[in-house]
Amino acid sequence: MSVIRLGSGAPWEATVGYSRVVVRGETAWVSGTTAVVDGTVAHPGDAAAQTRHILATIERSLERAGFTLNDVVRTRMFVTDISRWEEVGRAHGEVFGDIRPATTMVQVSALIDPAMLVEIEADAVRGVPA
Repeated sequence: MSVIRLGSGAPWEATVGYSRVVVRGETAWVSGTTAVVDGTVAHPGDAAAQTRHILATIERSLERAGFTLNDVVRTRMFVTDISRWEEVGRAHGEVFGDIRPATTMVQVSALIDPAMLVEIEADAVRGVPA
């Protein structure tokens, strides 16, 4: 079974050596995703808006790989201020409220850019019945 690696063109992919999405069979793994547009952090100071932006990016990445958000079975959310968990959690719930993947939210000391408040990973399995 082959492995498919899809990049997004992010400047860090070549430097760090990673792919936006890796697919093997019916499983896809989406790398940590932040709210960046053309190298600039989107929605500075707004954790909920960054979360929505990230989840839209994850959705596009999964679709490019032949998956949908309904295939997501796990997400991991990394936040720089856990006291803002509800902002991030509500935005996550707007997307995944009916899908309800397993999830984790943890506070980290920092992300690559100080304006980044949230980073999210996702795992998906195609064809899993609800």
